[in-house]
Amino acid sequence: MTEKKGKLLIFIVAYNAEFHIENVLTRIPKEVLTQYNYEILIIDDSSKDKTFEIAHNYHSINKNLNLKILFNPVNQGYGGNQKLGYEYAIQHGFEAVVLLHGDGQYAPEILGDMVSPIFEKKADAVFGSRMLIKGNALKGGMPYYKFFGNKILTRFQNTLLKSSLSEFHSGYRAYAVEALKVIPFKRNSNNFHFDTQIIIQLLLANKIINEIPIPTYYGLEICHVDGLKYGWNVIRSTLASRLHNLSVFYKREYDIATPMQLYPLKLGYLSSHTLAIKNVHEKSKVLDIGGGQGLVSLELKKKGCRVTGIDQCSLMYAENYDEYHQKDIESASLDFDFSKFDVILMLDIIEHLSNPEEFLDSLRAKSGLNEPRIIVTSPNIAFWIIRLQLLFGQFNYGKQGILDKTHKRLFTFKTLKKIFNQCGYEILKVKGIPAPYPKAIGKNFISKLLIEVNRWLIWISKSFFSYQIYMEVKPLPVVEILLDYSVIESKKRKEALTQTN
Repeated sequence: MTEKKGKLLIFIVAYNAEFHIENVLTRIPKEVLTQYNYEILIIDDSSKDKTFEIAHNYHSINKNLNLKILFNPVNQGYGGNQKLGYEYAIQHGFEAVVLLHGDGQYAPEILGDMVSPIFEKKADAVFGSRMLIKGNALKGGMPYYKFFGNKILTRFQNTLLKSSLSEFHSGYRAYAVEALKVIPFKRNSNNFHFDTQIIIQLLLANKIINEIPIPTYYGLEICHVDGLKYGWNVIRSTLASRLHNLSVFYKREYDIATPMQLYPLKLGYLSSHTLAIKNVHEKSKVLDIGGGQGLVSLELKKKGCRVTGIDQCSLMYAENYDEYHQKDIESASLDFDFSKFDVILMLDIIEHLSNPEEFLDSLRAKSGLNEPRIIVTSPNIAFWIIRLQLLFGQFNYGKQGILDKTHKRLFTFKTLKKIFNQCGYEILKVKGIPAPYPKAIGKNFISKLLIEVNRWLIWISKSFFSYQIYMEVKPLPVVEILLDYSVIESKKRKEALTQTN
């Protein structure tokens, strides 16, 4: 007996498909049903015709077919119906799920080609494309306005998403169930642009997408699609994902949990990193608080600096420092001698603290009389984009940027200076930092030009046009240490007077 290749769900979405559903079931290749441990799932999305009854009648005649038919009492929409099928695939332990349309719009005959790359571990998703073979879509009866609309939308999406798919708008899909588990597809729309959103999610999750050519056929389901509404929703969803990535807006459906990656340094242009690295003198003793993977440390070690790191990140990055202490500075007591350092780095750290005043008090107390120079950077909540959003009632937290979800305190130039002054620090230097345009659009002529324009605007209004705040401060000795210092120095002077007499 031949061993089955894997567990496959053949998922058929159906709505008013009474004239086609039986034909779709008949056309599913027998070799696919013998090769895989399969189940066919039909979910009738509250059809007004006899789709459900005809499917059941087909099953009563073909009792050996592993077929389950479900009926939605309330219409869930094209996207909502897919959510149910993919959840079914997850709950029942399938390895792959392939989506068919109950109106026969997509050829069941090539179902095996759709799923084989997934079971061979060559892809996380496979899309059937009508555009891979030039001219096939028009030969198959695709109207010219739909053809050009498809091409224009796909070009627009590839540009914004930095992808290279031949088509975003085919409904013939196969997914690895493991890939579905890691993307929030349940947060997507219940409408037809669900298909666009799930592609975006796969791209954000760095999943492998394959395309195979499929024949073009138009059934009845196309009548249910409002083309203008669909096109607008596709454009809006794609723009929303791009703005989410740029941290302008936050869209929860595009908040994809991915394995931790190295946070790239912003080098080669004016940024918080380049400014901090430049202002640390050669061979300095540096404490990098919250330095994470130690990328700044590696740059400073090139300048002959000795760098000690404190962070809650695992010890896997300890080799990037000369000395490393794994601590959560928010909760751990700062039992640390800060007086031995020339420079202390707090790059984008203070906004993550729930009680920065207490942290700064402790840091000042443990710095003794040394008065190390502290370099601080923090996002500027008064940046013009945030002000513009507030003008229109928007305040969007996101995965990164000024309104990072992990930020607990928000600062302007005035409030950041105020907190350091009130905690007993002397302000040495204050500068504004432009937005990291090269990080958003790449290092090119346009990003360089935008940086220069932003620098000029900062000169006009530092508060309004600075994306980040750069400050250098030093802790003034606390009263207790000054008193002890007075006592010690007084004793030395008395001893000197005694020796003189």
